[in-house]
Amino acid sequence: MDTKNISWNQGTWTVKPVSVSVEAGCLIAVAEKGSDYWEKTLYEFQHRNGHALLAPWEDSHAIEVTFRLDSFTELYDQAGLMLWHDQEHWIKAGVELNDGVPHLAVVVTDSYSDWSLAPVPEWAGQEVTIRASRMKDAVILRARSGSEDWRTVRVARFPYPTSKQAGPFFCAPTRSGLEVAFTRWVMTTPDAELHTDPPILK
Repeated sequence: MDTKNISWNQGTWTVKPVSVSVEAGCLIAVAEKGSDYWEKTLYEFQHRNGHALLAPWEDSHAIEVTFRLDSFTELYDQAGLMLWHDQEHWIKAGVELNDGVPHLAVVVTDSYSDWSLAPVPEWAGQEVTIRASRMKDAVILRARSGSEDWRTVRVARFPYPTSKQAGPFFCAPTRSGLEVAFTRWVMTTPDAELHTDPPILK
C-alpha cells in the first residue's frame, strides 16, 4: 500500500494533554504532571492517565510515529507509539529518559505490565521514529533515529486482529511542563518478514 499521512485531528485522546496545537504540520503537546501508563507489576499501582492519540489500526498496514527528543530532561520523560486494545491490553514503545540517558523502552501489558530498556545515549536531542507491524499473533517493533537503519526492538504478543487502535503517546510521570513535538504519523506497508527491514520513508 502507499504511505498515507494520518491527520492529527483524526485521532481521539485517551486523556487530553494540558495543551495541544498544530504548528507547521507538527503536533505540539504539553503533558500533565504525573501522567503515565502502568498496570500493577512491581509498583502495585495502576496509572491510566497518560496521553495517547488513537485511531483505528488494521493489520493491512504498519504504523509509524516520529517525534523529537530535544525536550527530554527529567526522569521518565517519554514519548512514542501506543498500541491499544483496552485498558489492560496495550503496548507502548518509544524513548524514555532513565537516569539521564535516553533509552528505547517498551512496556507490554496483558493485565500486568513489563518493561524492557536499551540505552541509546547517541540519540539525545534527535528525531526518532517508532514503527509497529502486526504479524500472526505478534507485533514487530522497530525504531530508528536520524539517517540510521531500523533497529528491531522487540517482538511481543499482541493477538488482536480487530478492535485495536494505535497512535502517538507521551507521558511525564515526574514533572510538569514536558512539551513534545510529533512530526509525523503515517500508515504504510506492513513488514514482509521479521528479518527483512522495511524501507525508510522520507
